[in-house]
Amino acid sequence: MPAEAKPDTPARARPDTAARPASAPLTERQEARRRRILAATAQLAGRGGFDAVQMREVAEASQVALGTLYRYFPSKIHLLVATMQDQLEHLHATLRRRPPSGDSAAERVAETLMRAFRALQREPQLADAMVRALTFADRSVSPEVDQVSRQTTAIILEAMGRERPTPEQLSAVRVIEHTWHSALITWLSGRASIAQVKVDIETACRLIELTDDES
Repeated sequence: MPAEAKPDTPARARPDTAARPASAPLTERQEARRRRILAATAQLAGRGGFDAVQMREVAEASQVALGTLYRYFPSKIHLLVATMQDQLEHLHATLRRRPPSGDSAAERVAETLMRAFRALQREPQLADAMVRALTFADRSVSPEVDQVSRQTTAIILEAMGRERPTPEQLSAVRVIEHTWHSALITWLSGRASIAQVKVDIETACRLIELTDDES
């Protein structure tokens, strides 16, 4: 862990970070500040990976006080997981403008996830930082991790064309999400080629055909 790891502790270890409830709606000014923080984080991670994301540097790059940054994000893990969720939101918007073109639900989901993978592939340092944050996240980061999972599920279900999935379909989606995440980790660590990632994702997506009650 980098030298600044000590201040980047979970929220429960920093009483001052609990001043604003997590569910409190942000004002327009607060939302703009939050977006600056996430943009600065993505830029720092894109240049230097996980270790380059230090809370003080993020605060300076986003032009907010360090204490303010901690009120928004209690640690760099919270910050990077939130950045992952933000990246997925951008991807979701792009997919809505240009939906996948596969004939079957399995083909559309595989195409969608490979597009997501290629977007991360273009910035491997950022991808590695976000994935490491997800891996290191403990229970204090559960709300942020859950948001990433919900966003990923929404993207997959939209590609499937399922507004009301069955329990079996949701189970298949979870397996597909796990496969995508694992494939990303193995690629980032140099243990899998892009071709192998594509095969693994396409194989996992065939589970959709087994749970599709309309097939």
